[in-house]
Amino acid sequence: MTRFVHDEFAKDYLEELLKPYGEVKSSSKISGEIKEIDVLFTPSVQQSSNLEVLGLLGKFTEFPAILEPFRNAASADEICDCIQKLLEVKALLRRDAKANKTRLQESDIPKLWVLSPTASPAILSSFNVNQKSGWLPGVYFLGDALRTAIVAIHQLPQTPETLWLRILDRGSVQSQAIVELSALPLNHPYKQATLELVYNLRENLRINQNLESDDRELIMRLEPLYQQDRERAKLEGKEEGKQEGQQDLIIRQLNRRFGEEIDASLIERIRGLSIEQLQGLGETLLDFSVVADLEAWLNQQAG
Repeated sequence: MTRFVHDEFAKDYLEELLKPYGEVKSSSKISGEIKEIDVLFTPSVQQSSNLEVLGLLGKFTEFPAILEPFRNAASADEICDCIQKLLEVKALLRRDAKANKTRLQESDIPKLWVLSPTASPAILSSFNVNQKSGWLPGVYFLGDALRTAIVAIHQLPQTPETLWLRILDRGSVQSQAIVELSALPLNHPYKQATLELVYNLRENLRINQNLESDDRELIMRLEPLYQQDRERAKLEGKEEGKQEGQQDLIIRQLNRRFGEEIDASLIERIRGLSIEQLQGLGETLLDFSVVADLEAWLNQQAG
């Protein structure tokens, strides 16, 4: 259960960071045996903002990219599954190019970035990886034809350039990244949106009984930050903006949960909820299996 919570956080987080720069598809299905790509990113023809603000993550997404974040260390089989997804995407692009009588450009084929908290020497050796000049420690490339890199997040240096990737780690590395996030200037373009996603992760974890030590530590780390942030928001009169952001986040999660767009009438009802009700919905939406469950919950709130 907690693994699913972290998976959803990673997808929401990457989508929030990358959506200003291009098209982001999370849980994107590909042909053949049903498989899902965690995040498929296609950059805009003309970037509306500067990717440098995202540091190393921005460097990953200068070109089309598949991002596969793992909560636990990715196994050899899991990495092979990711590579298979990439090859199927490449085959689909080749078929489309042939059907349209165009030539598939190498730059249009996504690169795969496997984001793993750790990667053992044995795993790295089994893929015969290499480190390229100009890239930070912790980024390991497979052969050029495979267009794949394994990112061992624990090995990344603790610098501002790697902050947005270290937030996807676990334990002390993630905790340190959250401390650095909270210390960013208030006007940083991604500080508040990221904190909201992290707070939502905290709420989803709190409803689970059997938490790993890393998750308990994360909740404790976030508690004072959460309280400080809420107090500051009240003083600065920003609750309305935060409520809209929370509404958008929950609607996006529900769309992904049900694999379809939520009906406009339900969206209107969600936007009419109070902050306390939105927090309650955020805690319970993981228990919904069909849209009718959402309707029943909303009816209960109205009653």
